[in-house]
Amino acid sequence: MTQVNIKYFASLREALGPGERRETQAQTLGHLRDELIALGDPHAQALSRAKPVRAALNQVMSAEDQPLSEGCEIAFFPPVTGG
Repeated sequence: MTQVNIKYFASLREALGPGERRETQAQTLGHLRDELIALGDPHAQALSRAKPVRAALNQVMSAEDQPLSEGCEIAFFPPVTGG
């Protein structure tokens, strides 16, 4: 098990709160997202694979195949548009 710190931003924060510290068996960002979706609502709805969700690992935008490490920080957020 790996201990990770998860933060949620924008609409995800509204649905899930500011974040959580969690023990996970996930090896990658994508596996962590799937693990959170499997918890059921509200995680399943907010992090659904049908929705575009971006992720950062230790404050660096990362692909879902990025490996997790003990104590890492993961941030999930919807795509941001400006204008």
